[in-house]
Amino acid sequence: MADTQTLHAAFAARIDAVLDALQAEGTLPPETVRTNVTVEPPRDPSHGDLATNAAMVLAKQAKTNPRALAEAIVEHLARDPDIVEATIAGPGFINLRLSPDAWRRELLAIAELGDAYGRSDMGQGQRVNVEYVSANPTGPMHMGHCRGAVVGDALAGLLEWAGYGVTREYYVNDAGGQVDTLARSAHIRYREALGEEVGEIPEGLYPGDYLKPVGEALAKEFGETYKDAPESGWLELFRQRAVAAMMDMIRDDLALLGIHHDLFSSEAELQAAGKPEAAEAWLREKGLVYDGVLEAPKGKAPPEDWEPVELPLFRSTEFGDDQDRPIKKSDGKWTYFGADLAYHFQKAESADALIDIWGADHAGTVKRIKAAVAALTKGAGRDVPFDVKLVQMVKLMRDGEPAKMSKRSGNFITIADMVEEVGKDVVRFTMLTRKPDAQMEFDFAKVVEASKENPVFYLQYAHARIHSTLRKAGVEPSSAAIDRLGEDELALVREAAQFPRVVEAAAKAREPHRIAFFLGDLAAAFHSFWNAGNDDPSKRIIQESDSDLTAARLFLAAQVGQVIRNGLAILGVEAVEEM
Repeated sequence: MADTQTLHAAFAARIDAVLDALQAEGTLPPETVRTNVTVEPPRDPSHGDLATNAAMVLAKQAKTNPRALAEAIVEHLARDPDIVEATIAGPGFINLRLSPDAWRRELLAIAELGDAYGRSDMGQGQRVNVEYVSANPTGPMHMGHCRGAVVGDALAGLLEWAGYGVTREYYVNDAGGQVDTLARSAHIRYREALGEEVGEIPEGLYPGDYLKPVGEALAKEFGETYKDAPESGWLELFRQRAVAAMMDMIRDDLALLGIHHDLFSSEAELQAAGKPEAAEAWLREKGLVYDGVLEAPKGKAPPEDWEPVELPLFRSTEFGDDQDRPIKKSDGKWTYFGADLAYHFQKAESADALIDIWGADHAGTVKRIKAAVAALTKGAGRDVPFDVKLVQMVKLMRDGEPAKMSKRSGNFITIADMVEEVGKDVVRFTMLTRKPDAQMEFDFAKVVEASKENPVFYLQYAHARIHSTLRKAGVEPSSAAIDRLGEDELALVREAAQFPRVVEAAAKAREPHRIAFFLGDLAAAFHSFWNAGNDDPSKRIIQESDSDLTAARLFLAAQVGQVIRNGLAILGVEAVEEM
């Protein structure tokens, strides 16, 4: 049976054991803090398989120079049979080259762990609330929501793999003016369903055809009761019915992407429960909210109807903002910021950390909301880290030209349109092929192109190629002869073996795109390994005259396929078996 501790974790433990020994010898003091010690591949692979900065970061505590401490560490490491070379580079970095058997054992570990390879207990079950999408419930999901939806869902999956307890949350903005606009738009479609000729939808209302079924349902339920009734008689009712219908539509649209939230929190319910008032009281107690007058709009003469009004203001200038921000409007209603900070306070009551996925257009709000949440949580005796990940918009193209809008929505392309045309997996993986804060183009033609330049195809093709080879080989994969695997094969193992380390690093950084980047590199390494057989028949996976070597190479290919599946599982993408 394989040792199922993954290679990087095993060697990090061995470095730790060496540091224990040095403490016992007196080279390191007993209270040495090792928090910043790392064990990871060197930037230049020619330097070795692993590198550690232990001597660099511990030398000061040891009251010696880094190179002298590195020599003491290397002396111990040289006794390890799995380390064939330990060298000191520069001022004190230590590079390690591992034995072939160490990599062969890692191949066995992949097979032993299977679907669990790469999973980690790093999170120790800490509760992380990931809030993403949270689009206003006024219409179908469109491309403005898609990238953030995928990034948030992939991040949630990544954190689960790394041992965190994750809650996927959607904040329903059902208390603002936009839902009143929705109700009025639904009322027009209600009258239309009753046979009235409504003509062009007035400017400022929602024109999409998606509200026609809502109007029809209202007409069926209420008949002509509200056809000529004053707005005060139907606005609240139509708002509730329309929001519920939109949320059903939104859930259906997100399900097309494989996205399912655990919790939907209502802004209207939050306000009804008095949560913003409670948050305001906390902030006043800490001196972070006060009653003051906003400055007149800058850069131009104030509007004729502008009057100085005293409002409750949050001291956001203390956190880098250019002015303090109101948490209430002059009519007594909560500002978006005021309601938002109360919502985050509520989330923090049942989480150890908060992560929000926002559009990049909200960048200016980040400092003040983080400051307010920090004040609220610390004031309540808890320190709840809060991170905001900003996601840039996606420019939709078709063969290099801007894509046309959707008939269903009226003025945008919906997620349903996208998934119908190119498929869920293509949409999800493509959204993760760039860092979220980088600009992105999504070309409907290019994302389904069967070429090396298309990262989705190139990765899926690698997995399908592996599956096809295993199916057609006529020989069962076997680890019996893995000692026959040489340098070319072990180079592929080295690439696959990065996966557990990448998972932990990506989870720590809250960056699921790192998994997509890793999978792209692994696919490229496998295709290169495969293509080498085109030039040199002895490097082909299937060797008709050598069944043992064939079985060992098939075993290798099967484990590469396993790692690809595991990575895609984190991202919510299916690994295809044929193309």
